[in-house]
Amino acid sequence: MTETQTKTSSPEFRAAAGAIDGLRDDLLRNVFAYRPLPPLSPDGRVVRRLPEGLRKGVVWTPHALVLFAAFIVMMAGFAEWDYRFLMGVVPAIPVAMTLIRPVAAFWASMLATVFCGILAGQLWGPSAFVAQVVVLVVVAARTRPRAAVWMWLLTLFFGMLLEGGDPSITAPVVTLSAFALLVVAVVQIRRDAEREVTVQRTVTAVERDRRTLLEERTTIARELHDVVAHHMSVVAIQAEAAPYRVENPPPELEQAFVTIRENAVAALTELRRVLGVVRAEDYEAPDAPQPTLAALDGLLDNVRETGLETEKVITGAVRELPQGVELSAYRIVQEALSNSLRHAPGASARVELGYVLGGLGLRVVNGPPRGLVKPSPGAGHGITGMRERVAMLNGEMTAGTTADGGYEVAVFLPVPLSEQPERPERPEVRDTAEGDGETVVIERAQDGRA
Repeated sequence: MTETQTKTSSPEFRAAAGAIDGLRDDLLRNVFAYRPLPPLSPDGRVVRRLPEGLRKGVVWTPHALVLFAAFIVMMAGFAEWDYRFLMGVVPAIPVAMTLIRPVAAFWASMLATVFCGILAGQLWGPSAFVAQVVVLVVVAARTRPRAAVWMWLLTLFFGMLLEGGDPSITAPVVTLSAFALLVVAVVQIRRDAEREVTVQRTVTAVERDRRTLLEERTTIARELHDVVAHHMSVVAIQAEAAPYRVENPPPELEQAFVTIRENAVAALTELRRVLGVVRAEDYEAPDAPQPTLAALDGLLDNVRETGLETEKVITGAVRELPQGVELSAYRIVQEALSNSLRHAPGASARVELGYVLGGLGLRVVNGPPRGLVKPSPGAGHGITGMRERVAMLNGEMTAGTTADGGYEVAVFLPVPLSEQPERPERPEVRDTAEGDGETVVIERAQDGRA
C-alpha cells in the first residue's frame, strides 16, 4: 500500500493496516533471528545484595528456570501412555528455543502442538498445554506487549480452527495464558516506566549541573566585567588628564597618553560588548560590527604607536571571506601581536596573509626580545584561545619558537568554494611588488612609526 492510499483511506482501514504491519513486524520478520537471553544485571536491586560468589550463579536464574520448565514439559509427556518419548521431547524443544530464538520458538510450539495432537488424538495434551503456556510467557517477556497480544490471538484462532470452531477445548489454554500474559505485560510496563524515570532523572541531574555551571560562569563574568571595566575607565580618565599635570609636555608624551586613552576606550567598548550581555536579561548589546581583515591596518597602526615595528605581507588575490573566518583571523593576529608586545619587547613582528583557493593562510612571527625592557608574564590563555578559534573552523595551527629565539604562529583556515562570497577585490595599497607570478602587498614601518 502506498503512502497516498494510506492517507486517503478511512481511519478503520488505517487501523487495520497498522495492525497487520504490527503482526508482520513482531512475528513474521526475522523469525529465526538469534537473540540469546542475557543474564541478569549484577547491579540489580536483589542481586547486588548477595555475596560475590553467589552473585555469579544467580545472574543465570532465568536460563535455569526456562530449562527447568522444559524438563517439566518433558516429564509431562513421559507420563502419557502413547508415544511417551515424542510426546515429551517434541514440546520441550520450543521451550528451550526461547533462550536463543524466541519468535521461532512460538511457531515451533504451534507445530509441536499439532504434532502431539495427531499422536495423542487430542489437541491439548498435558505436555502441549504446559509447553504452549510457558512459550507464550517467555516470548512475551522477551518482546513487546503487542507481540503478546498477537500470540494470544493466534493461539485462540489456531485452537478453534483445529477443533472445528468449538472454543471450549482451547478455553483453558487461552484463559490461563491470558492471566499470565497480563502479569507479564504489567511487569514490562512498570519496568519501562522505571527505566524512563531513571533516564529522566539522569537528564535532569545533568541539566541541573550544567545550569549551575552556567550560573557560576555568569557570576564570574559579571565580576570580571565590573572589575575590569572600572579599572579601564580609570586608566582612560588618568591618561586624558595626565598631560595637563605637566607644564609644556613634549609632543611625544602627549601622543603616548592619547594612544593609551584610545586603547583603554577601545578595550572598554569591546569588553562591554562581549561581557555586558550577562549583566541583565534585558541587556541589549550595541550593534557595532565585528572587526574583519579590512580593519587590520588600523590594528597595525595602533600597535606601531606602542613602538612595535611591524610588517604586513599579503599574497594572492585579496577577497572577502566568510564573517567567521575574517573575525577569527583578525583576533588571532590581534592576540599574536599582543603576545609579541608582552613577551618580546623591542622585537619586530611580521604578519603574512595568504589568500589561496581553499582558504586563508595566516602567519605571525616576531624576533627575539631586544633592549632593556623585560618581558611581561601572561596568563597563558592566548595560544589556547587561538587554538579554540581554529578548531571551531576545522583549521590547522602550529605555534612555537623559531631558530633565532623568536616566536611563530602559523594558521590555515579552510574556506569551501561554496561559502566564499563574491565581491570585487579590495583595492591594494602600499608598496606592491611582482614575484613568482603572485602579487605581494607589503607594509613597513620603521622606528616605531607608520
